[in-house]
Amino acid sequence: MAVAQKNQTQKLTFFTYPSCTSCRKAKAWLAENGVTYEERHLFKNPPTAEELLEIIKMTTNGMDEILSTRSQRFRNLEVDINDMTVSELLEMLSEEPQLLKRPILTNGEQLIIGYNQSAMKNLLS
Repeated sequence: MAVAQKNQTQKLTFFTYPSCTSCRKAKAWLAENGVTYEERHLFKNPPTAEELLEIIKMTTNGMDEILSTRSQRFRNLEVDINDMTVSELLEMLSEEPQLLKRPILTNGEQLIIGYNQSAMKNLLS
């Protein structure tokens, strides 16, 4: 119960996609631990370019940490992301959220990309 009580002071945002296995695992873990969060459907309500910039600021490896380079959509891109400005890249990711790794969980200060149970425990403790 300490996890849920601690969480009440933090606003968690959970970017998810229902058919994503990692997203379902993360959602189940959050539910099992009584964690409240704001759920955002990654494709219906994607992060804005401004939100993505804040997310990138929380990463240790920058864009590489959130970009799904193994996705079919990424492989089909007809642009070289290395030639894009940060602003152009953020705008593209906001318009093409399938290029993002998922799930994305943040409290505004810390970030978890993918299903990582130990990181989720640390985020909430």
